[in-house]
Amino acid sequence: MSASTETPSNVQPDPKIIDLLKKEPASIAHVSLEYFPPRTEQGVKNLHARMDRMKANTKCLFTDMTWGAGGSTADLSLQIALHAHRTGHVSNMHLTCTNMEKDGDPVKAVHDALQQAFDGGIRNIVALRGDPPEGTKEWTAVEGGFACALDLVKYIRANFGDDFGISVAGYPEGHPNRISELSAEEVESMSETEKGRCCTHDGVTYVCKDDDYVKEMDYLKEKVDAGADFIITQMFFDAEVFKTFVNDCRKWGIECPVVPGLMCINAYPGFKKMTKFCKTRVPKTLADKMDSMKDDPEAIKKFGVEYGAEVCRSLLGFGVGILHFYTLNLEKVVYGITDELGITSGLIENSEESDAKDMVAVGSAWARHGDTVKSSSGQGVVKEIKADGTAIVDIDGKDIELPQGSYEKVF
Repeated sequence: MSASTETPSNVQPDPKIIDLLKKEPASIAHVSLEYFPPRTEQGVKNLHARMDRMKANTKCLFTDMTWGAGGSTADLSLQIALHAHRTGHVSNMHLTCTNMEKDGDPVKAVHDALQQAFDGGIRNIVALRGDPPEGTKEWTAVEGGFACALDLVKYIRANFGDDFGISVAGYPEGHPNRISELSAEEVESMSETEKGRCCTHDGVTYVCKDDDYVKEMDYLKEKVDAGADFIITQMFFDAEVFKTFVNDCRKWGIECPVVPGLMCINAYPGFKKMTKFCKTRVPKTLADKMDSMKDDPEAIKKFGVEYGAEVCRSLLGFGVGILHFYTLNLEKVVYGITDELGITSGLIENSEESDAKDMVAVGSAWARHGDTVKSSSGQGVVKEIKADGTAIVDIDGKDIELPQGSYEKVF
């Protein structure tokens, strides 16, 4: 499958992010912002406005748009990424290679997405494997398709040369697939490095064991050697974990920039679900503070600003030159953190989140077809997620409609 790498005459291509990162460091840290495709048409319109507003206010270096598992948001992700490019953002489009068959070809959908992005002026791709297909827990490669993000990096370089800048994911605590549940005996025998990245949720301790961590780092080195320009990390809430990861990258001969991915704390339920789902390390002081404020949403947001700024100061002191915020399509906590750091001034007082209900992801951020969910009607398996977030759930052999917000995924 051949690629056309001649830029259309009416298109001004984005610069590569790696070239921007290699420029002389700014006197103040750069910011980059990540968004996901909202569920509704109104949500998309509101997101367009928020993206432009946040770009103007934070002078963000680049803007990420996520790509749903199995290409579930492919068209919308591409369209929002192209809109970002057309409106002056340096657009960094996520692309997964999971379950992306098109016309019976496991590669065509990926190639077409790359070609459309290129033709539209996008020059930066985040190459990812992606989550398992809906309704499954284990990821398996499709025959003739991509087996991993490394394959996608190689494909981009083979077919588009150096026309795209490529970033890849890094996992300071280990990829969730390599994080193991430990027995009481294993907890007692953890190495010092394992103790530094382990996590505990609901009384259970998890860790990426040292042998598995070595495999993770070897694989990351392969992705960089294959053509990745820089790394964006999975979220973390312990700055020391990030610092150890960067130092380990250097020990492995990975010399490219490592950009810290920072999840903003906006709400207690989301924080608990995300950290448990990703098996993220949560320092005890943070966990205790969050638990003490769980019924006070405004206090949580205020603390999210304070804690986020504290982590960022530690990272800046370590020499980090750019802070990548997972915005959750919201602005208040991001503005609060950048105000606290002196990157911006007075933004949090003017933040606008009255449209928060429209900023929910396509499908459900925490439940998909085939997942088990619980509600006041009982526990069952999701058969369908409607556009408005309503889930059709098989509970005891009956199809029950559960409105968005009334059900919770069982992990």
